[in-house]
Amino acid sequence: QILSKGELQVSDKERHTQLEQMFRDIATIVADKCVNPETKRPYTVILIERAMKDIHYSVKPHKSTKQQALEVIRQLKETMQIERAHMRLRFILPAKEGKKLKEKLKPLIKVIENEDFHEELEMVCLIDPGCFREIDELIRSETKGKGTLEVLSLKDVEEGDEKLE
Repeated sequence: QILSKGELQVSDKERHTQLEQMFRDIATIVADKCVNPETKRPYTVILIERAMKDIHYSVKPHKSTKQQALEVIRQLKETMQIERAHMRLRFILPAKEGKKLKEKLKPLIKVIENEDFHEELEMVCLIDPGCFREIDELIRSETKGKGTLEVLSLKDVEEGDEKLE
């Protein structure tokens, strides 16, 4: 009876360590997925941890760290300049559907970097990662499998040293 329905007792220290680890994991995920919108540079994990403490974020042990990280991003937007790093995509669409589809995709695209229209429409653009599934489904359904969608980079960030004057 005890073995099948009983619960394992977890000490206070163990629970504290586990929550601390989850807190660190969430901060790492947020730092990995987000940038400062002005500089397009990633935030450090320590800075995100400090910001999470400032908004008094409490870890929920029964929720996945990724879900909580997305929640944290939403909450941090209210107190600091932070946004999800854009994804860079390339899609190649057949000429017939290209024009129609371009109009439907326009509201979902943040920046069009490159556009080429010969026999088919080829586009390289930046999007918000939240729109990816919607764009993918739109291309699949409209082109009936003829259009291709390629992820060039999961996050568009500026790398290197910043120049000071």
